[in-house]
Amino acid sequence: MMPRMTQPTPQPLPPRHKICLALGSNVGDRLAHLRAALAALRPYVTVTAASPVYETLPAYVSGQPVFLNAVVAGETALDPMALLYTVRDIERDIGRQPTFHYGPRTIDIDILFFDDLIQHDTELTLPHPRLGEREFVLRPLADILPDWTHPVTGLSAHAMLAALPTHEAQPTGDALA
Repeated sequence: MMPRMTQPTPQPLPPRHKICLALGSNVGDRLAHLRAALAALRPYVTVTAASPVYETLPAYVSGQPVFLNAVVAGETALDPMALLYTVRDIERDIGRQPTFHYGPRTIDIDILFFDDLIQHDTELTLPHPRLGEREFVLRPLADILPDWTHPVTGLSAHAMLAALPTHEAQPTGDALA
């Protein structure tokens, strides 16, 4: 008689959260910094879409170099705060140095949304509080997720982009990967 085989106990899969991140750089080799950020995110985020790269004028503070911007969508098992701390570590590892608010930066990674979570606290607000006013975010977001709906305003990425008064972002023809 054959010994009885026991099945291993199935382990639950970690929850997968749908997220979207904005990447920006206006110091040094901007495209290399965006690509380094994407590579550093891959152990934590399964990237499902990456936008084209755009060149954009600085927002809020002029007199600094132009930015390259892109957006990536994906899934993660991290919770929102763990994702925030992870992107901050990645920014530091790529060489981001503290400057003035909205100043030049080697790399900037913003969490645009995390599932349909609405969160307001001192460290993290979701969705990103200025998402709807930034063409450098909305243009690449609308490229990859035009129908994504903001959980507070009810507007799609495409509708928010169309509502902006100016459209100045220029595609560079570069891809993130």
